[in-house]
Amino acid sequence: MTSRIESHIAFLNEADKLKTVERSNVLMNLSRAENSAEHSWHLALYALVFAPIAAPEVSIARVIRMLLLHDLVEIDVGDHPIHLDTDWDAVAQAETEAAARVFGLLPPDQAADLTALWSEFEASTTPDAQFAKMLDHSQPLFQVLYAKEPLADHMGIVHENLSTGRASYLKSSFPEAFVQASLMAKGGQPDQDTDMSRRLAFLAEADGLKSVYRATRILDASRRENSGEHSWHIALYALILAEHAKRPVDLDRVIRMLLIHDLVEIDVGDSPIHGDHDISEMEAAEQAAADRIFGLLPDEQGTALRALWDEFEAATSDDAVFAKSIDRVQPVICNLETGGGTWPEYNVTAQQLEDRVGWKVAKGAPAIWDHLQSRIRAWFAAA
Repeated sequence: MTSRIESHIAFLNEADKLKTVERSNVLMNLSRAENSAEHSWHLALYALVFAPIAAPEVSIARVIRMLLLHDLVEIDVGDHPIHLDTDWDAVAQAETEAAARVFGLLPPDQAADLTALWSEFEASTTPDAQFAKMLDHSQPLFQVLYAKEPLADHMGIVHENLSTGRASYLKSSFPEAFVQASLMAKGGQPDQDTDMSRRLAFLAEADGLKSVYRATRILDASRRENSGEHSWHIALYALILAEHAKRPVDLDRVIRMLLIHDLVEIDVGDSPIHGDHDISEMEAAEQAAADRIFGLLPDEQGTALRALWDEFEAATSDDAVFAKSIDRVQPVICNLETGGGTWPEYNVTAQQLEDRVGWKVAKGAPAIWDHLQSRIRAWFAAA
């Protein structure tokens, strides 16, 4: 058991490097380049939001898992913008080798399963993979079109992509997206009251989570983690660590919870677990934010996702208890991997860590908390 957990943590720590891989797209507020981790989160959220349009044979749960994993190979090979001349055969070979290395950090059974899922996405021959690819080809278009002031050169890439590039096939496979993107690319404004427009408005608003910074630092300690990439990382944590849940859980519901759990921070910001804040005031602000943000979606869908967010917040169901344990343990591991991270900054004691974090992790995933005890005790003894 210990060796499996060690392998899981090694893989999840390696995955943290995806937060430093920059893409050619920029955030919608134009503040910086988007990274591949937060892009993967945004795509998984796209899958969740566009689930109602998927064909009956498409499993959205598998699509979400594919999109959480699909760019992990970029840790080794980087991102390759579609508009640049590239030896795509060489890239494919390098990515296959990267997949073997990265997924190979996991126990053999999980490595085989995730490699197969990644390979399925790359081959794009199954309904699940084709739906995932369709979203992967759509999101960069709307990332540009919903920007505060779309960049001229990026708009040029969108025009080319829609007319003769890889997104041109959306005209038949995802006509709603193609029509809306084409209209916006010409400067037009779509009807804001359609389900398509409301879903895209929600997804554009979600981009703001990439600009909310947390107390925790990424593992190279170069900067603080943002809440978009954090949401991706803990969804990946849940996928990898589900076997350690104290009680049986519906893993795909847990992943959905974790994809949306921090969206309210777009309005209220992050509240560090070891910081000082008025809990009742914070909860009221988060409830108001949830009303606004989930209210952007078509009514039935917004109500369903809001209920899932409420379930996570209440943390009484087995799914929510495990999701909370994952949300709490990831910063602990990040702090341990960065020499205590922000614990000294917040003057955290061993007892405070146990009172504020430990029991919540142990309630949902006791084996993981037990595994970390020796490292936690050693750090506080030396601090």
